[in-house]
Amino acid sequence: MAERYSRQERFAPIGKEGQALLAEKHVLIVGAGALGSANAEMLARAGIGRITIIDRDYIEWSNLARQQLYTEEDAASSRAKAKAAEARLKAINSTIEVVGIAEEFDPENAELLLKDVDMVIDGTDNFNTRFIINDAACKYKVPWIYGGCVKSDGISLSILPGQTPCLQCLIDQLPQDGETCETAGIIGPAVQVTAAYQTAECLKFLTGHSMSTHLVSFDVWGRQYSSIDVAKLKDPQCASCSAEAQFPYLKKEKGIRTAVLCGRDTVQVRPGRKENVNLERLAQRIEPLAGEARVNEVLLRFHMEEKRFVVFKDGRTLIHGVEDVQEAKKLYHRYVEA
Repeated sequence: MAERYSRQERFAPIGKEGQALLAEKHVLIVGAGALGSANAEMLARAGIGRITIIDRDYIEWSNLARQQLYTEEDAASSRAKAKAAEARLKAINSTIEVVGIAEEFDPENAELLLKDVDMVIDGTDNFNTRFIINDAACKYKVPWIYGGCVKSDGISLSILPGQTPCLQCLIDQLPQDGETCETAGIIGPAVQVTAAYQTAECLKFLTGHSMSTHLVSFDVWGRQYSSIDVAKLKDPQCASCSAEAQFPYLKKEKGIRTAVLCGRDTVQVRPGRKENVNLERLAQRIEPLAGEARVNEVLLRFHMEEKRFVVFKDGRTLIHGVEDVQEAKKLYHRYVEA
């Protein structure tokens, strides 16, 4: 065990002092998909003292080609990504603390989660969640590292609130063409290179070095690369990071909420407030109608009206096979809320 980090300690910019610093740090990873799992594994192996990873989704077979923490057994049992990641990371490094949270990262928990972390890693796949990260990070002056990838392309940017432009400042500089892994596909090398940039920046900051102010983008298939210094693009009137910031993405919504998951023919329905659903009891009520209801540590799965339902303990429900929000609400009220 004494030799565990010896090669990393021999890397001069880290050394033994840097390694000792890493053991004291807490990193929050938002999203346990491709980028999240790649970052999480590298950081766990690097000896980060505490890792919290939050994700709203569960493991499907289509994840296995690029989401390196998960196995066929995880996909077969539809295990929650955050919980599967927690177990795998603990097996990789038993000397660190790892907590997996099977919830959506939202305005209700964002501020609580960021209050005691040293760094946030973006492992998400949508800009709405990234703007929640951005607002919470700016409010609590926590550095975070944006990352995104689709097809064979990747992009990474380090954000240090109060010093560098935030995501809101740079909204016009970032690609938002609507393409996702679900619609345009992705290859593993794009994930690994993007995560490598993110993890390297994280290690730099946590060991006392300055992060880059460059927005890095690349195409691993076409072997193209660009780096743009964005240091001077800070917006003095930014709603998220200026002296008069109002943090618009931290405003809590009331009532039932829905979201269409891009490219997945799925609607997510959330109750007005988080609940503690008794999944076993719900399964017993559903089984006479659905025929089969499967429960694991954090979710319940069943089929009804040719739709697949996945209900989490907090009441959040994914309804597969539907794109219309109103139809999804009706199905939710009929089978989950009843």
